[in-house]
Amino acid sequence: MLSTGLGETSRFLSEAEIERVVAEGLAALPLAGQRVLVLIPDHTRTMPLPLFFRLLTRHLAGRASALDFLVALGTHPPLDEASLLRLAGITAEEKATTYRDVHLFNHAWDDPAALADLGVIPAADIAALSQGMLRQDVPVRLNKRVLDYDHILICGPVFPHEVVGFSGGNKYFFPGIAGPDIIDFTHWLGALITSYDIIGTRDTPVRRVIDRAASLIPRPRHALCSVVSHDGVSGVFCGTPEAAYAAAADLSAQVHIKWVDQPYRTVLSVLPSMYDELWVGGKGMYKLEPVVADGGELIIYAPHIKEISVTHGAAIRAVGYHVRDYFVKQWGQFQDYPWGVLAHSTHVRGVGTYENGIERPRIQVTLATGIPEDECRAVNLGYRDPATIDPSAWAGREAEGLLVVPRAGEYLYRLKDKTHSTLPSTMKVNP
Repeated sequence: MLSTGLGETSRFLSEAEIERVVAEGLAALPLAGQRVLVLIPDHTRTMPLPLFFRLLTRHLAGRASALDFLVALGTHPPLDEASLLRLAGITAEEKATTYRDVHLFNHAWDDPAALADLGVIPAADIAALSQGMLRQDVPVRLNKRVLDYDHILICGPVFPHEVVGFSGGNKYFFPGIAGPDIIDFTHWLGALITSYDIIGTRDTPVRRVIDRAASLIPRPRHALCSVVSHDGVSGVFCGTPEAAYAAAADLSAQVHIKWVDQPYRTVLSVLPSMYDELWVGGKGMYKLEPVVADGGELIIYAPHIKEISVTHGAAIRAVGYHVRDYFVKQWGQFQDYPWGVLAHSTHVRGVGTYENGIERPRIQVTLATGIPEDECRAVNLGYRDPATIDPSAWAGREAEGLLVVPRAGEYLYRLKDKTHSTLPSTMKVNP
């Protein structure tokens, strides 16, 4: 159920309009005297979080008996105190005075003591939700802090997303504050469908699994879902996580998808600094893959990125980057690796084939980052010295088959003359 919302495709909302939606949405919720936990994104998501932090604390102070914030990190590294304060847009002095009763927490996905068991999604349900792609019991574990509160509020943006179709809504629970089992499972399910086909689709098998898992949370849940870019806020919607997400995803499909007339031989994906490792910087690949011509090249340009992944680097280096069928057709060799790592591998490498021991990716993926050449080659990616690339000199050459995308990773690019399928029959694999 959607309680309130406002969305625009031709302009950005004013702060007064944003506050009105937030105030009306919160007023419609039974939060008086309740302990409220707010789930928020980390620094790798574009959002004016300081504005929403101020609005939430302003309209819930004195009404809720407690108001705290939990960063839905998924498997991203935890934030130190200074980073948490920057995320909320407050100073240490403000934290010690004005916001002294407001706590900022990190999620700890790999600490069993930080997780609570909420139940299991049975294999038969998984088979139905995944349209037969997988059949297994899936344990549902979530950050146990949710059980210390009376009401859970999600506050985060919605963008096209490579694993679930669009981000936001119940995704802030899974993988946002979840345990490793369901994180790995949902990411691998998305990888089986492929990012190429799932991204930018509102209703997907992964979304259905996430919504089913969220139904096991024994607390009321609501969401403030926003549609944003680095230039402003296009929409804000408040309601149940499912309804607020659906409204935001519909607007995101209009705001965040760019349609182009023809594929490009070369695409230069220029990443902003908020993507500080390839684990998150891979978005510069996922959202541009559809407009790279067969046999073309996508270059991730990010001299500031020095790491593949602080958390998952060792596992990624062990398996490398490959197309989906490289793993599916050798499943016995790879099934014991973290499935989330395998999924990331396929997302960055893109679609392709693996037949008779020969891997044929559809496109070449090249890193022009601070990651050394030998490391790029070792994980099956191309390398280019970022010093040899001047993005400004490459711009404006679309007629030559060269597309430069600044601040890549947020907008999804698609071809106008290509139909988009959620679940092609060729994707129905069950390793």
